[in-house]
Amino acid sequence: MPPLRSAGTGPEAEDPEFAGRYRLEGRLGSGGMGVVHLARSASGMRLAVKVVHAEYAEDPEFRARFRQEVAAARRVSGAFTAPLVDADPDGDRPWMATLYIPGPTLSERVKRNGPLSPAEVRRLAAGLAEALRDIHRAGVVHRDLKPSNVLLAEDGPKVIDFGISRPYDSELRTETGKLIGTPPFMAPEQFQRPREVGPAADVFALASLLVHAATGRGPFESESPYIVAYQVVHTEPDLTGVPADLVPLIQDCLAKEPEQRPTPDEIMARLPRVPQYGGRLVEASVPDASVPTHVRVPHAREDSPSSPSTPSIPSTPSTPLTPAVPAPRASRLPRRRRLPWLVAAGVATAALVVGGTWALSRGGDADRPLKTRPTVASADRQPWETSVPEGAAGDGTVRAGSCVYGRDALYCSARGVQAARIDAADGKVAWRRSAGDGSGPSSTTPVVSGGLVHVLSGDGGRLTALDPATGEPRWTRDVAAYRGRVYHAGDTVLLVAADGTVAAVDGGTNKERWRHGLGLPERSKPVFSFYGRGPVYAVAPAGQGRHRTRILAVDPARGTTLWERTADGDLTAVGAGAGADGALLLTAPDKDNRVAAVVRYEPGARRETRVPLATPLNVASAVAAGRGDAVYLLSTDGGLTAVGTAERRGQLWRLDTSVANASALVAAEGDRVYFSAADGRLLAVGTAKGTLLGQTSPRLTRAGRGYLDLLPAPVAADGRVFGAAPDGTVFAVSARDPARWR
Repeated sequence: MPPLRSAGTGPEAEDPEFAGRYRLEGRLGSGGMGVVHLARSASGMRLAVKVVHAEYAEDPEFRARFRQEVAAARRVSGAFTAPLVDADPDGDRPWMATLYIPGPTLSERVKRNGPLSPAEVRRLAAGLAEALRDIHRAGVVHRDLKPSNVLLAEDGPKVIDFGISRPYDSELRTETGKLIGTPPFMAPEQFQRPREVGPAADVFALASLLVHAATGRGPFESESPYIVAYQVVHTEPDLTGVPADLVPLIQDCLAKEPEQRPTPDEIMARLPRVPQYGGRLVEASVPDASVPTHVRVPHAREDSPSSPSTPSIPSTPSTPLTPAVPAPRASRLPRRRRLPWLVAAGVATAALVVGGTWALSRGGDADRPLKTRPTVASADRQPWETSVPEGAAGDGTVRAGSCVYGRDALYCSARGVQAARIDAADGKVAWRRSAGDGSGPSSTTPVVSGGLVHVLSGDGGRLTALDPATGEPRWTRDVAAYRGRVYHAGDTVLLVAADGTVAAVDGGTNKERWRHGLGLPERSKPVFSFYGRGPVYAVAPAGQGRHRTRILAVDPARGTTLWERTADGDLTAVGAGAGADGALLLTAPDKDNRVAAVVRYEPGARRETRVPLATPLNVASAVAAGRGDAVYLLSTDGGLTAVGTAERRGQLWRLDTSVANASALVAAEGDRVYFSAADGRLLAVGTAKGTLLGQTSPRLTRAGRGYLDLLPAPVAADGRVFGAAPDGTVFAVSARDPARWR
C-alpha cells in the first residue's frame, strides 16, 4: 500500500521523522497521550506507530504505564488482536509499533452508519470473545475494551490499545483514588474495587460494547459519568433493541458480581452459529489449543547491546529496495491470526529442526564460537544446525536473524551479531562479527555491494563495508546526516538528504560518483526501488497533492534520469522488467488504502495500463514475477491473488494459503513465489496455476515467555531456498522439489 503523506506547517511539522528505525509517513490519528503514525517495516509491512507526546515522556508514572502497555501487547497474539512489532518505552520519545489494520473503529462505524445488523453483532460477539480468550490466556486483562478500541477489519474485529491493561503477574497496581477505564464500559468492580479487577471485567465490557453495536447506545446511558457509574453498580441494563437470541447471554455478562459472568470460552459455546467473515458457517465455539513441548531458545547475554536483530531477510534481486534504517528494538508478533499454540504462557516461537534442513540459532555471546552438529541427512546434501549454549540469555525475546545471499554464502545479522558469513552449501560459519563495537545498538540486514558486505549501524549513523572473506572493515562512512535514508542499487549506494539531494557512492571504493537533486518536491520522502539490474526507481507524491505520483527512472551509476512520469493515485512500485525500457509494475489504492488496481507502465511506448480488481484487497505484500507481466498480492486474510497486466489481464487465479501471518513475498526463477509463515513454515507456490507446491514443517518453540520478531522473508538463490523461523534459526532446503520438503 502507498504511504500516507502529509505536508504543511501544522502540528505534523513538529512530529519526529523516525521512531527507532521506522520512518513515519503520515498521521493516522492522535489522542491525549500521543500520535499514531503510519510507517513501514523493512519487508514492506504497514505499521501503526504510537509516539508519546514529549510532555509525558518526563513523567515516571506515565513511562511505567507505557512499559506495562508494551509488556501486555507483547504477551498477546491471536486472530483478533493487533500484534506488537517493535517498541522503545525507554527512548526520549517512547513509542510502540503494531501491525497496521485497515478499517474503521466500531465507534466510527456506528457513528457513520448506525447500529450493526443482528448477523454483524453475532460475528462481532464471536470475534471479540475469541480475542478475550487469547488475551486472558496470555495472562493479561485489557480493562478498557470499548468501541474505539475495536477495529473492524474485513476478516474480523481486532482489539487494540492495551494502554491500561495489566498482566496478572504485574507488580504495577492501580493507585488508590484513581479511576482507570471508560465509565460506560467499565464493570462495577472497576468503580468499587479497582485493585481487584480481573478478566471478568473485560467480559462485562464486551457485553456493553455489543449493546452499543446493536443499538447505538450503551446499556447504561447518561451525560454524566458519575450517573453512569451509579447505574453500572446499582441498576439493571437497558437491552432494548438487542437481538433476542443474545439477550440472555448479554444479561449474564452484565452480572454485577464477577464470578457470575461467563468466561470467553463459555460465551463462544453459547453463541449461535454465525457466518464466517468469508461467508461460510462456523461454530462459534473453539476448542482449547494444545501446548507444545517447550525448548529453551538461546538469546543474547544481558550485557550485549539491547537492540535485537533486523526484521527481514532481503529476497532475490527482484525485491523492491528499502532504506537501510536502524534495526528494531523489540519484537514482532506476526500478523493478527489465530495461532493458538503461541499464546498459552506468553507468545512463543520454536526450534524444531526437520530433516533436509540446516539451522543457525543466533544466541547469547556473539564472541563465543557456535557449536555445530549434523542432523538427519537429506537426499541432496548433509544438513546441520548450530546453537550457542543454553542460559546465555535474558529477556525472553525471540528474534529471527536476517540474511542476504552473495558469492556462494549467506551474510546474516542477528541480535548481538553485526554480520556473519555462512557457507551456503554446508552451513559452516566462516566468521562472525560482534555488533558490540560502538556502532549503535544493533545493525540492519547486510547488503552485498561492490564486492563488499555493507552493514548499517543500529543508530543509522555509520555505514561499514566488510571484507567478505574475513569480515574485517574495508571502509566506514558517516551517514548520520541522512537519518537512515541509505539505499543500495547494485554497486551504488544512494544517500538521500532531507532536501532531496542524492549523493551516489561507489559500494566498493567509497568514492562519490555523483551528487545532485532529482527535481522532486522538497521533503516529498521519495521511495527508491531497485530490481537487480537496470534503473533505480524514485517514487514520490507529485507536488503538494496526495493523489498523483511522480516516478523517475534513474541510472544509479551516472545519475542521469532515463525517463519520468506523473501518474494518478498514490502508487507503490512492486517490480519491473529488465533494462530501462522494462515495464514498471505498481499498485494503486482506493480511499481505504486497499489495493484496487494494478498499474503497468511501459516507458518505451509511453503506455499505461490499469487493471482494476473485482474486489479491493487489504494487501500485506506484493511482488511482480515471471517476465514482469503479473503481480502477486498476498492479502491479510491469507489469500494469494495473481493479476495479469499484459496479454492476459485481470485476476488469473486466487489461492487460499491459510497463512495470514506471513512474511513478504519473494519471486524466484522457475515460476515460483516463496514466503514464510509465523510458525516457521516455508511455503512454495507455483505461479502458473496458483498451486501450493510444498511447505516445510512448522518450527515451534518451548520458550514459554518468548515473543515473535518481525518475520523475515526467504532468500532464493543457487538452487536453494533459505528461510528463517521466528525463533532465530536460519535453514536451507533444495528448490528442486518443494513437495519433498519436511
